[in-house]
Amino acid sequence: MAEPFVVYGASGSGSVPIEATLRLLDLPYRVEEHAPWAGKEEASRLARINPLAQVPALVLPTGELMTESAAILIWLADTHPDGRLAPAPTDPARAEFLRWMTFVSSAIYALYWIADNPSRIIEKAEDHAAVKARIFDRVAHCWERMGAQLRPGRYLLGEELSVLDLYVATASRWSPGRRRFYQVAPALAEPIRRVDADPRLSALWAERFPFTEGWER
Repeated sequence: MAEPFVVYGASGSGSVPIEATLRLLDLPYRVEEHAPWAGKEEASRLARINPLAQVPALVLPTGELMTESAAILIWLADTHPDGRLAPAPTDPARAEFLRWMTFVSSAIYALYWIADNPSRIIEKAEDHAAVKARIFDRVAHCWERMGAQLRPGRYLLGEELSVLDLYVATASRWSPGRRRFYQVAPALAEPIRRVDADPRLSALWAERFPFTEGWER
């Protein structure tokens, strides 16, 4: 029996689209719960796995460690092409796929390192709320730009679900939240709602990243 993948992650974090991908590919995996925001002790424990003390991280059945959510998602899709979770390298949609996977990672996801703890760059606590508000405005602007340039079908890249859909379905749940995401990027709303409603993932969403009271679906 093949060794399982090991996902180092946390509920509501960037590990969730990786867990979703593994589930759709029917690959064995287990989750090691690590929430670096839970305090210095937890961050120190995680740093022994990923020196940046960040999730997600993925240990492959070979024992090799991967970090960086976009890289992990692309690698999983590419190494399991029968799952059809990414355009093939020769597919005309491949360039757009890589563009937006990288965009979500660099233009949106990276901002949460500051938003989660503004003291990392701003000393004065009284300025933290303003910093977070500016960051969330930037996140909304990035979703708006993505929504203005994509031409979705049933899913973001056309008629087939891809790991990009799973990535956006997760990241769009983070602040400033789905309500604003739908306002600024209405073209992306129905594909992402379709991912939310996928029966293969309903148990995962409920367990790992449920909508909380007051969130707009």
